[in-house]
Amino acid sequence: MFFQKEIETMSRKEIENLQLERIKHIVAYAYDNVPFYKEKFDKIGLKPSHIKTFRDYENVPFTTKDDFRSNYPYSLFAVPMDDIVRIHASSGTTGKPVVVGYTRKDLDIWSDVVARFIVSSGGRKSDIVQNAFGYGLFTGALGLHMGWEKVGATVVPISSGNTERQIMLMKDLKVTALIATPSYGLYMGETMLNMGLKPSDLSLRLGFFGAEASTKETHEQLRKIFGIKTNDNYGLTEVMGPGVAGECYLNDGMHIAEDHFYAEILNKETFKSMGENEYGELVITTLTKEGLPVLRYRTKDITRISKKPCACSRTMARMDKIIGRTDDMLIIRGVNVFPSQIEAVLMDMEEVGNSFEIIVDRVGYMDTLEVRIEISDEKLLLDYGLLEKLRDRIRKKFKEVLQIDVKVKLVEPMSLQRFEGKARRVKDLRNK
Repeated sequence: MFFQKEIETMSRKEIENLQLERIKHIVAYAYDNVPFYKEKFDKIGLKPSHIKTFRDYENVPFTTKDDFRSNYPYSLFAVPMDDIVRIHASSGTTGKPVVVGYTRKDLDIWSDVVARFIVSSGGRKSDIVQNAFGYGLFTGALGLHMGWEKVGATVVPISSGNTERQIMLMKDLKVTALIATPSYGLYMGETMLNMGLKPSDLSLRLGFFGAEASTKETHEQLRKIFGIKTNDNYGLTEVMGPGVAGECYLNDGMHIAEDHFYAEILNKETFKSMGENEYGELVITTLTKEGLPVLRYRTKDITRISKKPCACSRTMARMDKIIGRTDDMLIIRGVNVFPSQIEAVLMDMEEVGNSFEIIVDRVGYMDTLEVRIEISDEKLLLDYGLLEKLRDRIRKKFKEVLQIDVKVKLVEPMSLQRFEGKARRVKDLRNK
């Protein structure tokens, strides 16, 4: 077991006292050791000694992804490279990658917070864990790997790809827990069925699906395909990796590791604090990071937080699934559309498969939105009447949820691109 009861069941007052103490420390630490933060503070006349309350902390400037890129690769580090024992980085598909460094203490804390949510969701020392995250600079694979090893489980570091071999080894090694992105998990499920296997042929009981936003409907689909209990967890390269938050066995929100991360929910336009249970942009401060302290990082992820104690006995605040990002929100004819809304509609329909593609274009001066959707049974393609009824039903549901008309194109099974890592479902052709 890895249940840090004295920490995970602290009272709300104890949590907030600890956070404020650590906020004061990390602000002074960042100011003294990272020139970027000293310059930002000095520019507005703010000193670490000015931070005495949570309200005072709201005067601290934000950190953004652009700040990481403009200080590439090591200028945000607070310790000499001799003290850095691990480097990770983002994919860098839109410019310089985000490079982060960890001290030995950072790695110990990282494995602790991951182990916490693993155990809280039902993971045990006796588990055999297939890690189908892509290994490398990506934080997800090694983050989950370290957490499971701290629990004492057996880890199979298979990485992503070669899906039929993944299923074969899952069966032969009697794997009990799977780590994957939700989209790759769905693809593995399709492959399993195409190989003539069914869930009862496997020993799988738990699924840890992360690294991309996913809806409750997607998790329900994964549960149905594999006959397992699933877990959602949250993290990002800039502040740690996985382990910032994770679901317990009740699947009623992701418990934030509040002793190591201070989370704020802000209005994405005014940047003012939102109330409890109100949706806004998640902003995170690392409270204990040595190698790379981060103050008020704008994640651009949209969620809400509840501080009500969980029925599992843990008292750390819980965050909802991410419903979208401020930078992946599509504005179609003045209406805000999130890919997660489209996913939620489709995962609730048995007649469609698990893959879809969103095409955004502009015809004349008008934005258009098309969703290409795989059907689950290719026999539907032979019945034009049934196909049209399904298309109309999907369009009607989209209109109810999105408040705009959407073009729906139904395509044959397995005809859309599959992803072994994070799914890229949106093609925006408006600026091509």
